[in-house]
Parts: sequence; C-alpha cells; structure tokens
Amino acid sequence: MSAPRNAARHRRGLLLGGGGRYADPWHPFAETDAALVDVAREAGVVLDPLTDVDAALRGFAEGALPDLVVVNLGQPRDGGPAPSDAVAAAGLARLLAGPTPVLAVHSSTTCFPGDAVWEAGLGGTWVQGRTMHPPFGRADVLVADDAHPVTAGVGDFALDDERYTFLRHTPAARVLLAHEHEGRRHPLLWVHTRRGGGLTVYDALGHDARSYASAAHRTVLRRSLDLLLP
Repeated sequence: MSAPRNAARHRRGLLLGGGGRYADPWHPFAETDAALVDVAREAGVVLDPLTDVDAALRGFAEGALPDLVVVNLGQPRDGGPAPSDAVAAAGLARLLAGPTPVLAVHSSTTCFPGDAVWEAGLGGTWVQGRTMHPPFGRADVLVADDAHPVTAGVGDFALDDERYTFLRHTPAARVLLAHEHEGRRHPLLWVHTRRGGGLTVYDALGHDARSYASAAHRTVLRRSLDLLLP
C-alpha cells in the first residue's frame, strides 16, 4: 500500500456514509466507506465517518462547516423525506451554497430524490425511470478530458463496477471520465463549480470494494481530493 501523501498537512474531511436510513439493499456501504477512508489516507486526508446523516446536516445549518465533505449514500427506503426535516434541508443548502468542497460517489445521486438543491450542488442526478446501469461487470472507463489534472496521463482503464447510464447532468460540468453504452457516451466523473463558488467532484463509480481495487480509479480519487483540498 502506498504511503500517505501530504502527510505533514493533516487535511481532514467528513464522510457522510451509507448507514442508518441512507443504506439500501444493493450497496455494501461499510466496505465502500472503508475504501474511501483508505484512499483519502493515501492522499494525506483524514476522513471522519458519520452515519447519522440528518443529524450532520442539521449541524451544518448553523454550526461550523467541515473543510471537506465526502458523500457515499443511498436512497432512504423508509418512505420519509430526505433530508429528514426543514433544518436538515437548510443545512444541506448552506453547505452547497458555500465554498466547502464536496466529493460524492456512486449512489449519492439517489440519496435526496427530487431535491433541486442537491441536483444543482452535485451537478446532476439519477432520473427515476430513465437512469439505469447495465449488469455489474467489467467496465471500460474512457478518459474524456486528459487536459485536467485529475485525469492527465491516466489513460483509459478497466475495472469491475456498475456503469451508471443516462444520468442527467448540467452542461456546465466538466466531464473527465465516461463510458459507452449502445453507441452513446455517458459521463462517469465530472467536476462542477457550484453557484456559490465551491467545487463538487461526482464519481459515478464505486459500487463495491472491487472498484476501489483499481489503481487507476484510486489515482483519480486521490487527485480529486488534491483538487478539492489543495
């Protein structure tokens, strides 16, 4: 395992992980949370995991915001609103309106369904009835923009994962990774500058630990963290 980078700077972030009501039946959030913590450690970033997502969002409403937020969530299955209440929704809005950088991965496109604030902050969303993914398996990932520091010199790569397809995303987002499905190219990773000036990186990869076993994927994630926390 590679040694931590930027170890002297002790950069920190908050990981909103898929526990509690933001877990779902399809994603092993415990292992992907652990993988994200490990990749962040390689980038010299300490991630503090939190699984009480709504409590964290309520804290964002008036309290100090973290230096970085990493989001690895699924869609709540309990039928309740997400975020859970007006204070949590205000906290999410405050986070996304400010400069705090956000890295969101995989099923986090589904965690606040129908929430326009989250879609605008993420730069896209899962569209119920349209977005899908082919069966889990070997995925060919294409570098769509090799002039960006996150992807420069990485080259196309393959890994075992889900390929999210027909996501809705803003044309203003800079797409760095993509895949092809039925003759059409679909984004897999983009960088989005939010209206308040903060940066969001969304990575559609990361279904389970096999995705994070890819050296190229880990490189892209480490560079994403360096972009978000220079």
